[in-house]
Amino acid sequence: MPQLLIELLCEEIPARMQANAARDFERLMRERLADEGLLPEAMKAFAGPRRLTLVAEGLPAVQPDRHEDRKGPRVGAPDAAMDGFLRSTGLTREQLVERDGVWFAHLHRAGRPVPAIAAEALDSVIRGFPWPKSMISGTSKLRWVRPLKRILFLFDGEVVPFEVEDIASGDLTIGHRFMGSRQVLKVRDFDSYQDALAANFVVLDPEERKERIMDAARTICFARNLELVEDDGLLDEVAGLAEWPTPVMGDMDPDFLDLPPEVIRTSMRVHQRYFAVRDPRSGFLAPHFITVANIEATDGGTTIARGNAKVLSARLSDARFFWNEDLRVRLADRAAKLKGVTFHAKLGTMHDRVERIVALTERLAPFVRDDEETLVHAATAARLAKADLVSGMVGEFPELQGVMGAYYAEKEGQDPEVVDAIRHHYRPQGPADSTPVQSAAATVALADKLDTLVSFFSINEKPTGSKDPYALRRSALGVIRILLDTRTRLPLGQFVSEELVAFLGDRLKVLLRDQGQKPDLVDAVFALGDDDLVRVVAKVGALEKFVGSDDGANLLAGFKRAVNILRAEEKKGALPHGAPVDMAGAPGEETSLINALGHVEIELDKALEREDYASAMAVLSTLRAPVDAFFDKVLVNSEVAAERENRLRLLLQVRDAMKRVADFGQVVS
Repeated sequence: MPQLLIELLCEEIPARMQANAARDFERLMRERLADEGLLPEAMKAFAGPRRLTLVAEGLPAVQPDRHEDRKGPRVGAPDAAMDGFLRSTGLTREQLVERDGVWFAHLHRAGRPVPAIAAEALDSVIRGFPWPKSMISGTSKLRWVRPLKRILFLFDGEVVPFEVEDIASGDLTIGHRFMGSRQVLKVRDFDSYQDALAANFVVLDPEERKERIMDAARTICFARNLELVEDDGLLDEVAGLAEWPTPVMGDMDPDFLDLPPEVIRTSMRVHQRYFAVRDPRSGFLAPHFITVANIEATDGGTTIARGNAKVLSARLSDARFFWNEDLRVRLADRAAKLKGVTFHAKLGTMHDRVERIVALTERLAPFVRDDEETLVHAATAARLAKADLVSGMVGEFPELQGVMGAYYAEKEGQDPEVVDAIRHHYRPQGPADSTPVQSAAATVALADKLDTLVSFFSINEKPTGSKDPYALRRSALGVIRILLDTRTRLPLGQFVSEELVAFLGDRLKVLLRDQGQKPDLVDAVFALGDDDLVRVVAKVGALEKFVGSDDGANLLAGFKRAVNILRAEEKKGALPHGAPVDMAGAPGEETSLINALGHVEIELDKALEREDYASAMAVLSTLRAPVDAFFDKVLVNSEVAAERENRLRLLLQVRDAMKRVADFGQVVS
């Protein structure tokens, strides 16, 4: 079947926009074609420094005819309604069909050539493309990320007539800006297009560019007994900066290695887009770097490496200046300057925030580890943790906050636990980031995140839909992960509002769902009002195994049957109270359930006391047989009032016993 091929060539597209641009191009074209009943067998978009490309396979040459029965007004409707319906359909009253008192219009639309439909779709996509930032160039009215230069537009090997703002479509493209042929390249289909680009030093696929960078960089390092410090984020960026990426190793002044390695790597990464290199034997950084050029230099990259080394030396000289100047001021003295730094207009200064974190730390410390040393170290770290925000180094490299504070604290001779807490108090910053291990670090990290949540909820700055400008969902997941990883038994209700407990519960559901557990089980446990997340997770794990067993599934069905009966009686105001009485002459199944409940209450007390939830579930499972027998043999709604009340009390006792572990009514069977 015919192939659709589109290339939009322009000036340099920022690397950070390319991945989303490819996704948006594919999504928007797919949606526009689908609106016309066209579903390609395959579609893929590519983005690079100067071009957006899309290829679609399996489209027909002509759109299939379409038929639609459109419902109109009822027979006898006002003339205005009928006239409007006729105008929308383009039919006359005589052409309508009446069915069941309603007028219907049968619309037949002959299929159109797919190239014409694709041209309309592309025009809509180009004019409405969701670039984060765009510009208007010259006299054109078109907004595009950078000036649009050329459009390649082919269907089944033929040029699709198309024009946007005086740029007409064709079957031509161009290669690399410097290394490629100066002639335009004529193409017929995607294969010839990709081959022509490759022959002219353009790697179309960003994933292929990444592989090219990594393979060459590792090879260069291996040849010199070195190891590349891999960085996925940096790799994504440099792959978007070069159409023909060519890694080159450069040398840096080894005297700079006395700077903290994070400073060297950040300076390389942020300012120059260099990869760091290390000695695989020692694990320390080596005095070299990898830069990614966009050309194959005739001298093997010597001149490129030399020029980049000079620029890096200048950057690292600045970093050394900041380092030396920052060491002149103690963190405690620097912390006072936070009074002049606004945290949020409604939440005061950063100094105010530090005071809140210190107070929270002192309250949290006994729950994390109940000893005086942890409290002292955590409180000290909390007071100093934000001081590096007013340092020269963090002013230049904001991503080093916390890291630099730890180095400055270490130079001052602070206790190693204080240093560790300052370094790690921002953790975890994402799902791949580890949680703090040491007690003081975990305490300060918890305080930092809880203050963020409490503060922004207090001024009604809460996440809404996909918007979360203050990363509160991330803070909540950080709190949860720290509590679970450190096994901290924290009664959240003593530290946050009910609304925030619920918010943390929702985030816990997300975390457990990602681990393969059902959200309804979390709801079943949270419904009891338990705000100890360690205990909640233990209950959820035991509950999952229980409801997955035959005994659990059958008892759950019995529980729901009992609850339905009780709910009906409650609506009638006929629900009895008190414990059931073992009446003489009661059926054996009723007596058996009374006895079983007495045993369960005793054993359940023991299991819950030692927080052995697996045993608690096992105890509940012993109710399965007597509950099944009770419902099978005993009539709850007995005509004898005393019997009926006794049996309803029995069902209440079954419900209440099970609700001591979880609200089984929340479990989706």
